[in-house]
Amino acid sequence: MSAELLDTAVKVAHEAGKLLLEHFRKPAEGVESKSTPTDLVSAADRASEALILDMIAAERPDDGVLSEEGGGEAGSGLLWVVDPLDGTVNFLFGIPAWAVSVAVEDENGALVAAVHQPTTGETFTAMRGQGAHLNERPIHVSHRDELSSALVGTGFAYDSRAREVQAVVVSRVLPKARDIRRAGSAALDLAATACGRLDAFYEAPMERWDKAAGILLIQEAGGVVTLLPPPLNHLSPGVIAGNRALHEQLRSLVYRG
Repeated sequence: MSAELLDTAVKVAHEAGKLLLEHFRKPAEGVESKSTPTDLVSAADRASEALILDMIAAERPDDGVLSEEGGGEAGSGLLWVVDPLDGTVNFLFGIPAWAVSVAVEDENGALVAAVHQPTTGETFTAMRGQGAHLNERPIHVSHRDELSSALVGTGFAYDSRAREVQAVVVSRVLPKARDIRRAGSAALDLAATACGRLDAFYEAPMERWDKAAGILLIQEAGGVVTLLPPPLNHLSPGVIAGNRALHEQLRSLVYRG
């Protein structure tokens, strides 16, 4: 069952990626703000979601779907958690760091995951208990164990009040790390952590569709992931991720508990 679900997840992500490439670096259509003026959605997001929902309905009609742009939780006990375009701002500005993120969850969490970056042709996949892969090659988190030599990824919220808190946190991390990277796609940041391009990652808030696939990728790549409380109480928790040594060092700097 897991292998079949992963095959479907990869197929869905690839087909959505093809559609998005047709829109990429063309005049943007249907751009609107969501939670804040900087939180954008476009016709490309909606078209990708519609394609994904149609494909899942055709192949897995009894499963539930939770997507960034809509959907709901219902069905067979399996839930597809989908971000049809993670990195919308990058997409709209012609920056190629964006992805399609697809996870399938059961009562124990993510069962399979696929994160596809159409602009590079890279597809990150994982199945619970079966490891993580990049284009079918096994991947593993970084073995670097000192934060002072680590490249750390993060992201920033759309809410200006949350950004004020995040600015304080990053000011604590930056002097202790080799450097900070902010790519603009949480799904790709988590995938990069899973394959060792980033040594560690933290971000809060993160919505469920931002992190569902990436968490499984990192766990199956030998990493540790724990929840990070949000900068404001009404927002969703994020994650701290990396190998065990870096996870603990990073946690001591960013955790608000």
